[in-house]
Amino acid sequence: MISTSMTAHERRAATSLAGIFAVRMLGMFMILPVFALYAEHLEDVTPLLIGVAIGIYGLTQALLQIPFGMASDRLGRKPVIAVGLLIFAVGSVLAALADSIQGVIIGRALQGSGAVAAAVMALAADLTREEHRTKAMAFIGMSIGMSFVVAMVLGPLLNQWFGVPGIFWLTALLALAAIGLLYLAVPNPVVTQRHRDAEPVAGQFGRILRDGQLLRLDLGILVLHLVLTASFVVVPLVLRDVGFAPARHWLLYLPVMVLAITLAIPFIIVAEKKRRLKQVLLGAVAALALAAAGMAGLGDSLGNMALLLLLFFTAFNLLEATLPSLVSKFAPADARGTAMGVYSSSQFVGAFIGGASGGWLHGQFGLHSVFLFCAVVLGLWWLAALGMRQPRYLASHLLKVGPLDSVQAAVLGAELLRVPGVEDAVVNGEEGVAYLKVDNQRLDGAALGKYSVAES
Repeated sequence: MISTSMTAHERRAATSLAGIFAVRMLGMFMILPVFALYAEHLEDVTPLLIGVAIGIYGLTQALLQIPFGMASDRLGRKPVIAVGLLIFAVGSVLAALADSIQGVIIGRALQGSGAVAAAVMALAADLTREEHRTKAMAFIGMSIGMSFVVAMVLGPLLNQWFGVPGIFWLTALLALAAIGLLYLAVPNPVVTQRHRDAEPVAGQFGRILRDGQLLRLDLGILVLHLVLTASFVVVPLVLRDVGFAPARHWLLYLPVMVLAITLAIPFIIVAEKKRRLKQVLLGAVAALALAAAGMAGLGDSLGNMALLLLLFFTAFNLLEATLPSLVSKFAPADARGTAMGVYSSSQFVGAFIGGASGGWLHGQFGLHSVFLFCAVVLGLWWLAALGMRQPRYLASHLLKVGPLDSVQAAVLGAELLRVPGVEDAVVNGEEGVAYLKVDNQRLDGAALGKYSVAES
């Protein structure tokens, strides 16, 4: 029978790679709640350049993450990840040493240039069996979410103790520690190969970019991170202006983040268990737009800002959890890695656009214009999401079937489609894997298991 639990080797791989991912993203996120206040004292500073400094990492990340992933296919996973982490550390040091806004921008751009996300996911795929790969990816995804929550609280605390340059120095040290973790804790893969469920495939981009449902989701994650980054060009300044000392900002972020996660969980459960993903998504986008509009018109007191930030982060966390699930459901069975690659790049492009537009609007029209802009953009996303189809509640599933020629692969694909609960099947004979979309409520696991080489 196919094992239902991960081996110690797989758990070690997933845990250590999640740690590497979390450390890197922690360094990116920690400056979000503090940088706008710090940057006011840098040379040559303007609101636009503050926004660019906050968001520039997204541009270089978006441009380079897919090339880094593809390079890891040829040059090896660990060397490419180590080089990316080293570039990230160098960018952190440059940002720490900078006394001008331009220097910080260069450092942040270098941080983003260490774009190891796709390579880390590919290494996770190398180190896990097909039937457990989704668990490993989900664990890594959870680590990213937790790093964001921790960063929102830790950033203001560390700023109070060490200042923003100290945060950049710590980020550099953490990146170097992650390189040590990579070589000391992450197992070495026996075989390195391309995994269509975990990494982009060059020939599939046209197919993914023509899919209207996936494009709506790519637009969604772009807008979500545009709004997050643009908002935090000005949120720290608004909190200061309503009389809340920057040294105490963590005292607001801590309960807000904990409560926001707690409030989001029931909606996530309803979305998946009750099959209400589209409705929950539309409600969350509307709530986020309401929070942004509220900050534009009512963000003149600490109490109002606290309540609006709670609404903001509840909706944000809900969308962060549901959007990847929707991508997985709409993506073709054998192109999930490519779909997620485009989705991830859209996220980072959104961070750059949000930083630059938030900074420009702040400089031209004042703090509250940024929130108004975010509300309008969210309204446009809501209208685009209205046209999204109800997703089919299918899960991605990989089945190891062994090497097959093209005729055998076609025959097996037809047979797999006759298994109850299998809705889509693409058999790649060269890889020896069947990429499936299945309805877990109807799936005949015993019948499907007969086709696995694990049963031979």
